[in-house]
Amino acid sequence: MKIKLGLLYGGKSAEHEVSLLTARAVTQAINFDKYEVYPIFITKTGEWRKGNVLAGPAKTVESLKIGNETSKPNTITSFLPVEGDEASHLDVIFPLLHGPNGEDGTVQGLLEVLNIPYVGNGVLASAAGMDKVVMKQLFAQAGLSQVPYMYFIRNEWKNNQEALVDKMQENLKWPLFVKPANLGSSVGITKAANREELIKAVEFAFKYDRKIIVEQGIVARELEMSVLGNDSPKCSVAGEVLPTKDFYDYEAKYEDGTTNYAIPAVVSNELLKKMEDAAIRAFKVLDCSGLVRADFFVTDNEQVIINEVNTMPGFTPISMYPKLWMESGLSYSELIEELITLAIERYEEKQQLEHSKDGE
Repeated sequence: MKIKLGLLYGGKSAEHEVSLLTARAVTQAINFDKYEVYPIFITKTGEWRKGNVLAGPAKTVESLKIGNETSKPNTITSFLPVEGDEASHLDVIFPLLHGPNGEDGTVQGLLEVLNIPYVGNGVLASAAGMDKVVMKQLFAQAGLSQVPYMYFIRNEWKNNQEALVDKMQENLKWPLFVKPANLGSSVGITKAANREELIKAVEFAFKYDRKIIVEQGIVARELEMSVLGNDSPKCSVAGEVLPTKDFYDYEAKYEDGTTNYAIPAVVSNELLKKMEDAAIRAFKVLDCSGLVRADFFVTDNEQVIINEVNTMPGFTPISMYPKLWMESGLSYSELIEELITLAIERYEEKQQLEHSKDGE
């Protein structure tokens, strides 16, 4: 019997297109002899569309779009089993969603309630990893070094803009990086070098989130490491991001090809061990499972400063997370297989928990 695998992708998020690229890539690498693959597409407006089992790899991104934004064929509201509907009796779900409403614990919570195994991080890790402020607060508890930062919500900005700008100028050094607290793929991020640019950057970031984080810039190498596992995670080799633009923005990541990478990065054994220690500590303090990409700044004196972790990193074959594992000896297809295995392993462990106060 083949394993019924649901690919969940798209999403009501600014990272919708990135998710589609990821879904197509996974269909190119999945073992169709072992899995029955069912596409589950979420439109930009939040409609859920369930497709028929895939006969083979998706040839184009467009072929993965089920229906359109105006019509509602195959609309579903949940994965609850329906008599005669094979796609509603799925053995495991692979969420390939980036950003809010997918990477932030919301979908993970749905899958937990429905008691379906799923790939990747759980509710807590996903929610904490998505909110950069909460993530940084937990990193501080774990004793991880970070750049200075401030954060505030839209209402605070509306009522105290001048005071907040003054405080940022007083406590942080230029340049500053302004980010939506709950978004990834460098969407909504702006570099600001003066007060006027800072105000514009904050206004722009508020288009994407109600909470903003402003970080102090740093002169350092940008290094990344992939983490894989559940209770006993392991790390890949390190990779270095070498952007030719001012900073590593959305276009540099996905569109214009202006970023170079060094994989593996040229690092000393001592530095590699520091990064591995920090990546595992970050993984564990967020209670992660499955996969995480840990991003670091490394100074000239080899101080390791954690920037963030991504609980659903870019996952196409040219994305950093899979590329680091390829360099570590794990192919893209093998990585997908390992993640599905880890998902089922975590699910089966949870099924052993007692749900009666008497332990019966």
